[in-house]
Amino acid sequence: MTDLKIAIGSDHAGFAYKQQLLQTLKVKQIKDFGTYDASSVDYPDFAHPVALAVESGEFDLGILVCGSANGVAITANKHQGIRAAICWNEELASLARKHNNANIVCIPERFISFELAQRIIETFFTTEFEGGRHANRVNKMLC
Repeated sequence: MTDLKIAIGSDHAGFAYKQQLLQTLKVKQIKDFGTYDASSVDYPDFAHPVALAVESGEFDLGILVCGSANGVAITANKHQGIRAAICWNEELASLARKHNNANIVCIPERFISFELAQRIIETFFTTEFEGGRHANRVNKMLC
């Protein structure tokens, strides 16, 4: 997990967890794409830059945090090559990586504890894509 380059972003509703993650994640490189305080903001302003950073290959994986995780996931998934998954437990994080080759994990701050968010992210970062029959399905996602 320490060799990963991670892009991270949030809106105001995900700001607290993002700040805590910046202090606790043990990765090679992490770039904070904002927001930089808890003032009300529009989540696409932060989801798009994270998605672009992962899509370009500059970063291996991304983390987006907002209140429900829905807005950031919908926004990130507008980008070709991005597979953003809303995860509220470790099993979903594992399946998102194993079966969907997800490359951005979306965390719903208002609905899970920070400790669970940490475990979800660790699971997401350490689970490998299974390929095989799942690769065929992932390839069909492309337009």
